[in-house]
Amino acid sequence: MNRMLALVLVGACSVTFATAGNWPSWRGPSQDGISPETKFPTTWSKDKNVRWRVALPDVGNSSPVVWGGTVFVTQALEDGKRRTLMAFDRATGAKRWQQGVGFAENEPHHKTNPHCSASPVTDGERVVVSYGSAGIVAYDFAGKELWRTDLGKQVHDWGQGSSPAIHGDLVIIYHGPGAFSALHALDKRTGAKKWSVPLKETHPAERFDGFAGKNDGALGTFSTPLVVKAGGRDEIILPVANRLRAFSPADGAELWNADGMNPLVYSSPTYGEGKLVTMGGFFGSMMVIHPGGQGDVTGKRLFYERRMKKHTIGSPIVKDGHAYVSVTDGFGQCYELATGKLVWEERLPSSGASGQTWASAAMAGDRLYIVNQSGDTVVLRAAPKYEVIAVNPVGEPSNSTPALSDGEIFLRTQSGLWCIAEARPSDAR
Repeated sequence: MNRMLALVLVGACSVTFATAGNWPSWRGPSQDGISPETKFPTTWSKDKNVRWRVALPDVGNSSPVVWGGTVFVTQALEDGKRRTLMAFDRATGAKRWQQGVGFAENEPHHKTNPHCSASPVTDGERVVVSYGSAGIVAYDFAGKELWRTDLGKQVHDWGQGSSPAIHGDLVIIYHGPGAFSALHALDKRTGAKKWSVPLKETHPAERFDGFAGKNDGALGTFSTPLVVKAGGRDEIILPVANRLRAFSPADGAELWNADGMNPLVYSSPTYGEGKLVTMGGFFGSMMVIHPGGQGDVTGKRLFYERRMKKHTIGSPIVKDGHAYVSVTDGFGQCYELATGKLVWEERLPSSGASGQTWASAAMAGDRLYIVNQSGDTVVLRAAPKYEVIAVNPVGEPSNSTPALSDGEIFLRTQSGLWCIAEARPSDAR
């Protein structure tokens, strides 16, 4: 009888996790920041609507991903001498395992951008992480290393931040920025390299972002590749220094490109309602364009603005003909996609010393969730009229984007991993 009960419980858990909305990669199932679910809490605090919190061993900027009953987070230790992936039980927060690799060399990075800032990606069978110069590694859900691929050094004064993406049987990874920057496709089962495209970074004729020197290293992209389907084909979209480029997943051949990106690009592209929206970095460009072109499509940009007044790290979200952006210095913005018109720009509320945000927004229904560096999650209405729904502080600094899965919000701060959810009837017992 106990055996039968155990089988029933296992089956129930399997059904629960199979129907749960997975958040398998940075920015969610479609890498657009949008959850297909709508029922998530809008209010919480350090002791309200918190299912669990677990301490993390060191700071980090990466974001959690979720599949079924497991939450995954990358974590650097000893200033990058040890680079790891941690797996947690989503129901309790208990750590299941922590696996990683050693890296003895001193690798540069910005003091605000710790090693392992790239988020993991999973397809439900394997979890793939980028450890920068220490390699690309895949694990199974029990923590066993499946393969490890060395893509060479990734050297930049500010480190790296581009996360891997899975497309079909391929792992798409941008290994950069720096002198060895390249776009790679790996076999997701073996890690074998399918193709590579070198992406040489060049300085523009004119810089307008405050980095006037041509040898200061302030060049390159921290963007994560995005795969979209347009014109009956798949395209890998990647903004690089000065250009937006599209490549074929089959062989890495360039399909099209457009001029106008910044020499420095932090945010990732977003595809929504048939349009690609990309943002630059310091006082960067904003570009809106249809994918699916051929060759140089600079003249086909729907909207393009250079020298924007704000510095952007967060990636945009598209909804109902508008793009919503979290700006680094603590503002939210709404743009009309058809014209590029700025509909509203408002300073977001903050309960702590820093209202700045490095995170990208996540959206459920018509609610935007934006995390600032004080650890507040500001909930806004995704609408042409500015509306703050709630401000939710947890009192711990954060640079990470939340993961939304099955009614639960997973938030990584500089010192902990949080599971935020509405209280269940059983919680009161």
